[in-house]
Amino acid sequence: MRYFYWGLFWISVYLILVIFPCLVMFYGKMPGGSGFWWDFSMVLGFAAASMMAIMFFLTARFKRASLPFGVDIIYYFHKQISLLLLLFILAHPLILIVSEPVVVEMLKPKLLNRYMAAGIVSFVLVIFIMVSSLWRKQLGLHYDNWRIAHIFLSASAFLLALVHILGVSHYIATPEKRIVWGAIMGCWFLLLLYVRLVKPISQMQKPYEVTKVIPERGNAYTLVVAPVQHAGIRFLPGQFVWLAMWSSPFSIREHPFSISSSAEEPEELRFTIKELGDFTRRVKDAPSGLPVYIDGPYGAFSIDRYAAAPGYVFIAGGIGIAPIMSMLRTLAGRKDKRSHVLFFAGGNLDKLTFYEELLELQKKIALHMIIVLEKPTENWQGETGFLTGEMFGRHLPENRNELEYFICGPVPMIHLAEKELNRLGIPLHHLHSELFDFV
Repeated sequence: MRYFYWGLFWISVYLILVIFPCLVMFYGKMPGGSGFWWDFSMVLGFAAASMMAIMFFLTARFKRASLPFGVDIIYYFHKQISLLLLLFILAHPLILIVSEPVVVEMLKPKLLNRYMAAGIVSFVLVIFIMVSSLWRKQLGLHYDNWRIAHIFLSASAFLLALVHILGVSHYIATPEKRIVWGAIMGCWFLLLLYVRLVKPISQMQKPYEVTKVIPERGNAYTLVVAPVQHAGIRFLPGQFVWLAMWSSPFSIREHPFSISSSAEEPEELRFTIKELGDFTRRVKDAPSGLPVYIDGPYGAFSIDRYAAAPGYVFIAGGIGIAPIMSMLRTLAGRKDKRSHVLFFAGGNLDKLTFYEELLELQKKIALHMIIVLEKPTENWQGETGFLTGEMFGRHLPENRNELEYFICGPVPMIHLAEKELNRLGIPLHHLHSELFDFV
């Protein structure tokens, strides 16, 4: 329950930070003649600027703030709330143009002042940021290049929005109002200093190094790293970190990967990574002794948050088995006596990462494993095709409604599993999913 109340607290904080600057703009004596639609447009503009500032806090990975939700959900919220931000930014000038035709005259090059110009450039940058983010893969933008551009353009758009706000006369004319926006600006710079200087320095002081790389089924490799002259990190089984290799933490070239090793063996960390892009293709070539820098752990996808459950059901697709493997290895290390179920879906046996180890784990813990193959061989006797509600119904135990479910894999599989399990009567608060594709 404590996560629920902390979640409500942080949601309230977010709403207050967005709404407060909008209320401050109406503080004190207001001149007449502006009208409802003019003021409403200003409210949308101020709200958009506030949301832009908070966007940087959402992605700063503050562990206490993200604990109730998980960083993946925070990033997903960041992505979705950006659409509302875009709507506010679009509505802000459109309402003015429709309700006050004189605004069109102010946009002509001869009459355009620096405040209006800053607002227009900020508007264009936000559109570009949204298009490049929502359709990054379709546009063929490399993740590292996109991320660097995203950070730079977002900061530029916010600063230009602040310049634009300086031109809205009486709405920030009083010292109190300027203090509010000055505080927002100051907090933003402190955050930038923390994220781009303080955190990287902390990571540099606690480096890791590669000890070995283990080939796995499914075109995947397990990267094993060990702390260098420090105790390492404690983590919950199922959590993930941001990992930087072949670069320093200052370079912004880092990627999120789930920990696949047991939480009972923190002296080394294992990351099982499938070859999907430029960075992941290089993992197999990482030499022993290569420095690695870690930011984490993060994530709410863990059995330890539901330690009192009578058992767990794991549903994995493809490389989504990585965080679930951390949980299973941890359960084995703890000599857990409860009964658990694993649904593992893949193309064929050759693509099922950890298949042999999963068979061995069945000898250590009470694990009922159901393998589902999309393209099985002719002599395959197990489940075939895709996960279905009927399949869940046949293999889940009678106390299915009391168990906690952990789902990780491709997004369509996650949505399908959640839908089918809910149809079977599994309460939604017992379903826990990990979104891999959230950045």
